[in-house]
Amino acid sequence: MVVAASTCRTETVFDYSWMNVVVAYWNRYPNPSSTHVLTEDTIQREVRDGKLYSRRLLSKTNPVPKWGARFYNNVPVKIVEDSVLDPVKKTFTTFTRNLGMKKIMKVDEIVVYSEQKDGKTLAVRRAYISSQVFGFSRAIRAFGIERFKSNGNKASNGFNHVLRRMFPHSQLVIHPQPSIATASSASELAVATVATTSSSSGNHNKSETFKSAAKVGYEFFKCHASKIAQLFSVRN
Repeated sequence: MVVAASTCRTETVFDYSWMNVVVAYWNRYPNPSSTHVLTEDTIQREVRDGKLYSRRLLSKTNPVPKWGARFYNNVPVKIVEDSVLDPVKKTFTTFTRNLGMKKIMKVDEIVVYSEQKDGKTLAVRRAYISSQVFGFSRAIRAFGIERFKSNGNKASNGFNHVLRRMFPHSQLVIHPQPSIATASSASELAVATVATTSSSSGNHNKSETFKSAAKVGYEFFKCHASKIAQLFSVRN
């Protein structure tokens, strides 16, 4: 069976340094624009080859239109998020996909946060949306694209809210970063990530340990690295 996919691409510029955006990323939830995100748990994190690899499990819910009620009840859906932080290239890449309801609507999303010449941070979001519901695939994919755009705007607003809260005096004030980063940069970012994540508050579950799934995360990323590179022309 051939499953057609719809694609969408959006760009957002954050008026904060790449370092600030990366640190704030782990504390995006809760925020006023992302009430649909119910829980988030970090289940694996490690520094390997100078890069920070993380895996998180999120639970989200979204209302559906009346015509979609026959296919989907508004129950939480689990989302897996893998990410790679490269302190040398100044890129932070996330790859998310839903675990449930994939036959109804499968969403693969990649976001690349990169440092710009003016010191700001560019976020490029791409989504591949597919459906296997016979006779309704096109409508479901169109709905998915519109939902992606809407959620993207909300996510950007929510992220800016968190950035303003965490770095109230850093907007448009860009601090030069070294052009060459050492392997320890990822370790420093890992420490900052763990510290800021563990200090955030809200009705979101936080993982207290990262010791159980290092090998599992590594094997998973090896299996999916080629897929990500092929989809988005990113060489890992």
